[in-house]
Amino acid sequence: MPNITRDFVGYGQRGFDPKWPGGKKLAVQFVLNYEEGGENNVLDGDAASEHLLSDIVGAVPYVGQRHMNMESLYEYGSRAGFWRLHRAFTERQMPLT
Repeated sequence: MPNITRDFVGYGQRGFDPKWPGGKKLAVQFVLNYEEGGENNVLDGDAASEHLLSDIVGAVPYVGQRHMNMESLYEYGSRAGFWRLHRAFTERQMPLT
């Protein structure tokens, strides 16, 4: 691996003027990262429910049965989360990438 010099000094006391269009002081870009689920689910023929890819600390696989809390985590984004954000940005006429 080549030795690449990195600049950790920054701009220091003199700062940096990005010169945004129209003299604006701040530029903000909103990006919605939508990730579809690929979790284990007995409804899809898996032997057990998902237990690794979640926010549930210490989750264990439910062998041969559904894990409703786990399924809810994966379904929220497409069922409700996306649409809540879509409405909020649309009502305010704010572009969203």
